[in-house]
Amino acid sequence: MQRLNLLVLFGGVSPEHEVSLRSAESVLRNLDTEKFRVIPVGITKEGQWIHFGGNDYSLLPKNEWMNDPSCCRAVLSPARGEGLWLFEAAGVKNEKIDAMFPVLHGENGEDGSIQGLAQLAGIPCVGPGVAASATGMDKCLTKLVADEAQVRQAAWLLITAEQLEHDEDAAVERVEEKFRYPVFVKPAGTGSSVGVGKAKDVAALHRALREAAKYDRKILVEEFIDGREIEVAVLGNEEPVASICGEIDSGAEFYDYEAKYITDSAQLYIPARIEKDVAEKVRRNAVKIYSALGCTGLSRVDFFVTAKGDVIFNEINTLPGFTSISMYPKLFEASGIPYKELLTRLVDYAVEARHG
Repeated sequence: MQRLNLLVLFGGVSPEHEVSLRSAESVLRNLDTEKFRVIPVGITKEGQWIHFGGNDYSLLPKNEWMNDPSCCRAVLSPARGEGLWLFEAAGVKNEKIDAMFPVLHGENGEDGSIQGLAQLAGIPCVGPGVAASATGMDKCLTKLVADEAQVRQAAWLLITAEQLEHDEDAAVERVEEKFRYPVFVKPAGTGSSVGVGKAKDVAALHRALREAAKYDRKILVEEFIDGREIEVAVLGNEEPVASICGEIDSGAEFYDYEAKYITDSAQLYIPARIEKDVAEKVRRNAVKIYSALGCTGLSRVDFFVTAKGDVIFNEINTLPGFTSISMYPKLFEASGIPYKELLTRLVDYAVEARHG
């Protein structure tokens, strides 16, 4: 069987650059090399594309991969059929690309940007397409879709950076008129809890709004939901399936960037500690949101479950983490799909979506 040339992208011009490096290390170590000829390309924080020809993937999370002597500049052509151009010392080399796995999180990787490049180039791309990625990345747009799909979610309010700059006190008053403290404040277009804050009083709200405005012009303010944090992984195209439910006990004020990737304070429970009927409702609603956004390939969908058993949608991640401790691969492993098989299925779904 002829192997597919699989372009694996990592890094990126994004606040989540380091997370991508960790995810990519795990993906590269677990791809089936009998089925795929893997072509790793890193995108630096400055936006340079560099082909990594080495095999020591431990260099990625250390951010030392660029020093490998195998590295050379690379460019993915938007012209169909041209593939990847490598600028090696001996001259320019062209690589045909059969599929792309963008192990990129957040801005420029999860927002439809790289998916648009893949579409122009005619290359099957793992994960949701342009529209679903862009909608899923923008939490405010996701909220509108969830409302239309009649999936219960936390009450929310949009504040813009322009409103803050014009009259910050008036923006804070809008929040206080709608919600009681505490509230969550999030940039509309980041993942991995970058720029997210929990405000318990007016001073904290001012700080959280200013911090969120550093990452996005649109700021989402949400009511606080007192409940378990439940996550479910979804896989597939026309007939997506949901994994068993997982639960996160953050061990912190909330499941922030540090709890996700730096400290070991978070405790994961697979399966989640919720009743069977509640878990089934979470899984149904996960597929409902996934389908409403038009997702293909994969997504992780996050919920809150209250003490009364109410299921409340939180957010969707169209390219979730793939690190060794990430919930998406763990949930499907617990559902009977090992990591290596999961990666193969994701590439197969990308090819199916492009050619189906």
